[in-house]
Amino acid sequence: MATWMDQVARGWLIYELTNSPVQLGLVRGVQAIPILLLSPVAGSIADRYPRKTLLMIAQVLDALMYGTIALLIITGLIEPWHVYVTAFGMSIVQTFQQPARAVMVADAVPLNHLTNAIGLNSIVFNTARSTGPALAGVLIATFGTAGSYFLQAVFYLFAILWTMRLRPAPSSSTGAHGRFAHGTSFGRSIVEGWQFSWRNDTVRAALVISTVASFFIVPFTTLLPVFARDLLAVGATGQGLLLTMMGLGALCSAVLIASVGDQLPRGIFMMGGVMLYGISVAAFSTSPWLNLSLALMAIVGLAHVSSHALVQTVIQAYSPPELRGRTMSLFHMSHFVLTLGAMLIGTLASLWGARWSMASMGAAGALSMVAIYMAMPRARLIR
Repeated sequence: MATWMDQVARGWLIYELTNSPVQLGLVRGVQAIPILLLSPVAGSIADRYPRKTLLMIAQVLDALMYGTIALLIITGLIEPWHVYVTAFGMSIVQTFQQPARAVMVADAVPLNHLTNAIGLNSIVFNTARSTGPALAGVLIATFGTAGSYFLQAVFYLFAILWTMRLRPAPSSSTGAHGRFAHGTSFGRSIVEGWQFSWRNDTVRAALVISTVASFFIVPFTTLLPVFARDLLAVGATGQGLLLTMMGLGALCSAVLIASVGDQLPRGIFMMGGVMLYGISVAAFSTSPWLNLSLALMAIVGLAHVSSHALVQTVIQAYSPPELRGRTMSLFHMSHFVLTLGAMLIGTLASLWGARWSMASMGAAGALSMVAIYMAMPRARLIR
């Protein structure tokens, strides 16, 4: 809930403070450096140390940063640089949190249920995605951005309490593969993860698909404050509704994956999902009506999860347990590519306008899937 509320609150806050679409991209751009530099280290740490402990530390830091932003807004001291500094700090925390969180799912279930487990995880995640943005929009409209950030901090406190009740799975990093990782230097451990990910055709194809989507298509959310305030004239509440519809579409896709995920032809669904994602984003950019935009956002969410969740499944299913933290850290490095895409789409919006920049990026992402389909025939055969 807190993560998806931040999608609305942070963009709305920086746009209120600066009125600049470029800075909507830059506020994500500052998150690129920790993801690029620290993801390999984070993957090795997730393979070496108890993942529950890593998750606990990360959540405490997240709660503190959200609470700090709320306090700065309430006292009237908030400035753009505060938004940038906390975005940078959140990026560091998320870089270390994500591999540990993702691999905990694979630790907890048999391999033949992994797709269904990741789909189930996506159901929970996208239930929050469906409600969090709408809640943030209502809070911003009623109490200002401080109200949203205060509740985000409270939600993280609940997350900390519930994480304390988790019991580590027998195959977690304290097990055999954890001892193996401790016997290897950090540098060698990182190189091993890179080598495996490049040499394994299936993992490499999944990472390429994820990277293309993250650069060309996923950054479209950067411009949602521009669409909500200036083009559709629906304000923060409307932006929350747009993200909520995206979450509902994602929820439907997650239910499908959780139900029949292991029966799907994963390669075709990954590429097809990203292609539909790009086409629906391009269509959204041209919509002049809120109702049509809401319908298109549902399709965007449907396509996003079908590709995103299946990519995670493929990477973890085709990686040995002792390497999963490192391969998932490479998957989460797509967030670095996402921030580059966010900076690009923000810059293009200042030059061409929000509609043209979003349409061109979405179309480029869809065409890239055609190129991957032709250039990587083995990707079509991934099961």
